[in-house]
Amino acid sequence: MKISIGVILELINFMSIKIKLKSYFLKRPGKHKLKKNKKIKAYLLRLLTYKKNSSFDIKKSKKVLILKYDRIGDMIVTTPIFRELKNAYPNCSISVLASEENKDVIKYNPYIDNIYVNYKNSLLKDLPKLLKLRRKKFDVCIELEHSVIPHAIFRLKLIKPKKIISIHKDGRYGVKGSELKLYDYLTKKDIKNHFGKIWLDTLIFFGIKPIKYSYDIFLSNIERDKAKNYISSLGSKLIIGINIEGSFPEKSIQKKELKEICLGLYNSYSYIKIVILMSPSRASKTNKIISELNLDFVIPSYTTKTIIDVAALIEQLDLIISPDTSIVHLASAFDKPIVSIHENNKHSFRLWAPSSTLSKTVFATSSYGLSNYSTDEVIKYSLGFINQIEK
Repeated sequence: MKISIGVILELINFMSIKIKLKSYFLKRPGKHKLKKNKKIKAYLLRLLTYKKNSSFDIKKSKKVLILKYDRIGDMIVTTPIFRELKNAYPNCSISVLASEENKDVIKYNPYIDNIYVNYKNSLLKDLPKLLKLRRKKFDVCIELEHSVIPHAIFRLKLIKPKKIISIHKDGRYGVKGSELKLYDYLTKKDIKNHFGKIWLDTLIFFGIKPIKYSYDIFLSNIERDKAKNYISSLGSKLIIGINIEGSFPEKSIQKKELKEICLGLYNSYSYIKIVILMSPSRASKTNKIISELNLDFVIPSYTTKTIIDVAALIEQLDLIISPDTSIVHLASAFDKPIVSIHENNKHSFRLWAPSSTLSKTVFATSSYGLSNYSTDEVIKYSLGFINQIEK
């Protein structure tokens, strides 16, 4: 692997600044030193993000790289960017730097030409990949971090595109995001809209006004046929999917509430089948919960190995019930009826609300986790959707 002198100097510069920043963090200075150290950190941040200006016109872009190496739901919400950019610039090559976790979301996406996988927490593992991306000589990088993040800055510095577009960034150490020379274009601060709209605003610098805001999930016939055959084998004309897993245990549907919801639906429609979505990591625990429910109309799904497996199954279901997690965004991608259960955090809900035209949300009383939400509301909204389906 050949590394140019320029790259070596950038690495040395980055690491030296990072070490200095860490040393100031670890010293935990007294109050009389905080102001001085804040100024030093601000100076180092400006130094780290310094970049010479380029006169390149982004409307002439031939190669664009989009950085989205975080969670599954984030990638689903990002998918309109790929479609709208490709439709406006059909001859432009679109690459994505994804994570191991979310790369399968875009596995079959026809608007993407290249997918690269990022490790995020291991700069050493990422270095060969980043150097490979540098050699691609991208015209534009679109970075969608909401804060000034060192690992994102490092990757952008190494990739070295001609222009960098990002969203509005809150300041750090008294430095406004707009003061950082690394970013050529930043969107305006948006405190009212969904993340999907906020991220799509990065395309305004290409002169693009998005036509559609819907998400895209593409499947192969293999995944779709597997899901169709499974649903057909259940022998019911109405099949409801319930995802009990949240992004952390406090955001999951517990066994007591699950049983109340299942019985409430069955009491009105005794011919339904309820499928509990099951991932490999939770298969044993999920099967145990289903067994303890002892309800013959509640069954486990086949074990879904990838998010595309899950998507194929969701596409075939009549209704989905889920905590606020990536399943909600998958259901939105297929515009499926979805009843989501959300913690009582209106700011978070505004950013991550279901985009399906057929969605209802039940809020918990707690601002952290799903405690004390109304299962009666979940049942009521679900029955409302079932009534529409049955008409």
